[in-house]
Amino acid sequence: MNAHHPKRFRGATAISETVEWLFREFGKELRLATPLGLGKPNPLLNALYSRVVAEPDRRLVLFTALSLAPPAPAGDLARRFFDPFRDRHWGADYPELLYARDAVRGALPSNVVVREFYFQAGSALKSDPLQRNYISLNYTHVARSVVDQRVEGVLQLVARRVDPDGRERFSLSSNPDLTLDVAEAARARGEPMRIVGVVHPDLPFLGGDAEVGPEFFAAIVESPAMEHELFALPRMPIDAIDHRIGLFASALIEDEGTLQIGIGSLSDAVVSALILRHRENAKYRELVGDREGRCGPFTAGLYGLSEMVTDGFMHLRNAGILRREVIDEASGERTFLHGAFYLGSKPFYAWLRNLRPEEASGVRMTRVSKVNDLYDPNEALLRRQRKRARFLNTCMQATLLGGAASDTREDGRVVSGVGGQYNFVAMSNELPDARSVLMLRSTYTKGGRRLSNVVWGHDQLTIPRHLRDLVVTEYGVADLRGQDDETCVRRMIEIADAEFQPELVAVARRNGKLAADYEIPPRARENRPESVRDFVARSAGAFPKFPFGTDFTAEESRLVEALGELQTKKERGGISGATALARLAVAGGADGAEDFGAELARMKLAEPSGIGERLTARILRGALREAVRGGTG
Repeated sequence: MNAHHPKRFRGATAISETVEWLFREFGKELRLATPLGLGKPNPLLNALYSRVVAEPDRRLVLFTALSLAPPAPAGDLARRFFDPFRDRHWGADYPELLYARDAVRGALPSNVVVREFYFQAGSALKSDPLQRNYISLNYTHVARSVVDQRVEGVLQLVARRVDPDGRERFSLSSNPDLTLDVAEAARARGEPMRIVGVVHPDLPFLGGDAEVGPEFFAAIVESPAMEHELFALPRMPIDAIDHRIGLFASALIEDEGTLQIGIGSLSDAVVSALILRHRENAKYRELVGDREGRCGPFTAGLYGLSEMVTDGFMHLRNAGILRREVIDEASGERTFLHGAFYLGSKPFYAWLRNLRPEEASGVRMTRVSKVNDLYDPNEALLRRQRKRARFLNTCMQATLLGGAASDTREDGRVVSGVGGQYNFVAMSNELPDARSVLMLRSTYTKGGRRLSNVVWGHDQLTIPRHLRDLVVTEYGVADLRGQDDETCVRRMIEIADAEFQPELVAVARRNGKLAADYEIPPRARENRPESVRDFVARSAGAFPKFPFGTDFTAEESRLVEALGELQTKKERGGISGATALARLAVAGGADGAEDFGAELARMKLAEPSGIGERLTARILRGALREAVRGGTG
């Protein structure tokens, strides 16, 4: 890398000129990395990929993770809903990643290899090449692996700012997470690492460790092709199950503590419950059954320490909860949030862009090795900062003995990835007053059948049982830390769905882990989904479906629920599924207080043509009516 004069590419031809420069720099084989999530320069990656595909004598090996793409659902109704929304939310000209599209379809050419350490959830399940090339890594070990695999360059989205005195500044913004560690690891080995910064005009400029000078880059690209929308996640509804899990988890968080959360409806549910606890404490304490006053409002506040910074931290800051400050060891500035990468909604990106200078200095984006680990020259300081830490993560299944599967199915097919989950679970055992909290939906549906996510064993554990700690389902909290096996088994059974408790008891007894005289407590026998829905329905508005707003119109919000109801019935299959759809068709054809004309018009079914469309319209109207009534039948 030229230490003082990076190569500059500007204007309409900047992308194509950069591709030519990459070919000159790296030759016939390009071994490149690009950040996970938001930090990918899609137009440059697409141009590079297209050239390599067109020239089979070239070879591209791309190391990355979380290759984001707008949904492209199958099925007529799903397309009617998502196609207009996709164009409105991401823009009709959004540059979808071509390598990701082809990889998911199994259509990558032989001269392109994509190696990912984290997938967009479920996206790679049907792609054998992606499954074969997946690399299972702790987030903190990725930088080492990148250098081990002889990666020679990083293509990264960056923010640019010019000060009044003309000084040019750059920010790694959404993704200092690995780029800083990769650059340092390569430098320590004396190996070149050419970093290409591609400027996006809307990417928020964040300082701290994320800020770098132009000399950090081998090349800087400014192109009108980069004026597309940033990839923003739509704000989705929170159902009763997730709200109940979030409520239980929120009661485990201590004032004057440290918080790590992820993304998705479970994390949103936790944040919603924390805000309820802070603003309407009497109502909150009644809901959680807190008679001792343990769960008071946040007088000292929380400090955020999260590999992934999401909308939730914005809401906690705006609610006056995220206000415990620590001294950043690098800058000396007071900091309320350390993060390694961010991803969120359009309002979240706008919030980051518009932070006042004194507020922006409290958000410090930095390397993942600093956030996810304690092994740092300033370890003693990091330990003092991270007091009363609660590290919240989500898992797919948990065993009666306390192990957790969070990323991989039993057959070995990877759903997502390890990410930093193991890092935070391990760190919770290294800090004196920290706890790991794994959130788990107690059941899932497959082929129309409900199945338990609390299981006896699992062949692909992310978290081994010797690191077992707190597990939360919609039925309560199991505290497993330091407990003997039988106690763990009992506590896990008592937060499982009642339908599956007898078989869990039987298998535990068969394997000698549960006494013959054990009886399931009466309260645990009431662990049924209808009890959760009733609890939420009785809560006097404490659990809104969209607590933080939505990107859907009012009609689309109702359609989201109805399409969910419809999908649930379709998954039943056989006679049961056909009967359920027939009932919806009957309900949709009957006279009712609402005909849902606006919703049908949004789906272009207000004036259906032909028998097929008329039947589809009736079924959808029936699903809308059922969704309004609030239950799955």
